[in-house]
Amino acid sequence: MGARGEDTRRRIIAATMRCVAEVGYARATIREIARVAQMTSGSLYHYFPNKSELVGAAFRELADVVVPRFASAVEKADGVLDKLTAVFDEGDRIKTDYPFAVAFDRAIRVESPTHLHLAEDSDTIFAALRSVVVDIVEQAHRQGALGAHVGVESAANAIYALMLGMYDHAVTASPEDYHATVGALKLLIRGSLFDYARLS
Repeated sequence: MGARGEDTRRRIIAATMRCVAEVGYARATIREIARVAQMTSGSLYHYFPNKSELVGAAFRELADVVVPRFASAVEKADGVLDKLTAVFDEGDRIKTDYPFAVAFDRAIRVESPTHLHLAEDSDTIFAALRSVVVDIVEQAHRQGALGAHVGVESAANAIYALMLGMYDHAVTASPEDYHATVGALKLLIRGSLFDYARLS
């Protein structure tokens, strides 16, 4: 597929995510997806034979991007705190690049056909993201940097809960609000969200 065809395919994928995110799997139609992608339904069928294939391709593209991007961001960072903040910074960038990703993921979890296995595949992505967090926490543990009486599992669960909270936040937050929340979360991780000298 040439560069022009690949650009068209990306437009179709983006339009699919948007339509499914906005109206759900069942109500998203090829005609509406084609309209959002600025093409005819007939032209869209040259790329994807049916809605199931189209939605599956959109999900696979998201899956193929998300985990490697988080892993790469963490790999480029040095210390534990830098790695943790890199996770949330990358989530911020993914929110910008794929603004309908979370709502799309939620929609396919709720009503995508069972034979597509998209809900199970989504669970696999979340498990992979949690594994990234566990690796960071284990590094802190090896360095003796976990707080007193804090285990790897409980620390990883706490950070992963923050990630899930940001996942929920991404559905309704504007890019600006989401970015601001990421900034506050990074301060929380680094222990500077509050002026502790003023807290009783």
